[in-house]
Amino acid sequence: MRRVPPTVPRALACGALLTLSSCGWGAPTSGQGARLPAATTGVTAAAGSSTSVHVMWNLAPEEPRIIRYEVYRGTTKIKEVPGSEHMVDITRLEPSTAYVFRVRARNADGVPGPLSEPVRATTPAAVTADRTAPTRPGNPHGKAVGGRAAQLSWTRSSDARGVASYDIYQGASKIHSVGGAQTAAVVTGLRPGTAYVFTVRARDAADNVSPPSGTVRITTAPGPDDGRGTAPTGFRATTHRRDGAYYIDLAWTAPEVDGVITEYRIQLDGRAVTSLVWGGRPPSGTCTHSFYIGRETDVTHRVRIRAKLPDGTWGALSAERTVTTGRD
Repeated sequence: MRRVPPTVPRALACGALLTLSSCGWGAPTSGQGARLPAATTGVTAAAGSSTSVHVMWNLAPEEPRIIRYEVYRGTTKIKEVPGSEHMVDITRLEPSTAYVFRVRARNADGVPGPLSEPVRATTPAAVTADRTAPTRPGNPHGKAVGGRAAQLSWTRSSDARGVASYDIYQGASKIHSVGGAQTAAVVTGLRPGTAYVFTVRARDAADNVSPPSGTVRITTAPGPDDGRGTAPTGFRATTHRRDGAYYIDLAWTAPEVDGVITEYRIQLDGRAVTSLVWGGRPPSGTCTHSFYIGRETDVTHRVRIRAKLPDGTWGALSAERTVTTGRD
């Protein structure tokens, strides 16, 4: 994910687009020399419950830079996600209904590529008064596939009405989902040289979720991107006083990672004290947050922040800043 200050035009922040040679060879263009996004590949769709479908696709190559993906149900655009994401849950669907989905990329100039090949998914029938969760998936095991992926497998769960999907967790974060007929998955977007703990949960059509499977511990192969660049940058901390109380004001730029960061953990005086979670789309450019610290003057605190990365792990801590109430 790349965040840029609001004062910088998005197209400039994304870098120059490639142009075609004069002989006309290469990718299609928009008529102004800019290379268009190619059709999105690897699109899959699997019902997650009687009212939801999980859609995934392959990320496009770095050039031309993709700023967002658009997901279509039939001919209607229903979702937009940032260009760093490659999956989305489509909710509020009808049970026992066949749906067709397509995905297309849009570049920094706002020019769309062609729609992907259609993929189909049928939601299972709604189940009334079903409060029984599937059994936990059994015998989970897996292995690293290089530095950025892991292969997982498990044995089927049982459910009186059938398993609709399997959700894959890294720690407490859901990072992947596959259809109920599958008992294996490849999880991508991981970091080299990083230890992961995966579990699997089964979900039925009524959205009942099983207990987690046993854990699978996997360490990806070493590589240059080993987490040193996952700390927030430009971290600043000041204090202000309002209504007799002091607050610490934080500002930072999110690290550049493969995905969107929606959660941060704040460390105060060497201890984790609170988490910051954005319910909607995180802000672009500089992120800010303010929190209550007390009413005493001339108290010094040390503060740092770290991001929860899209792969479910915590990134590196930011630089530490020191603030004293009543002195800013």
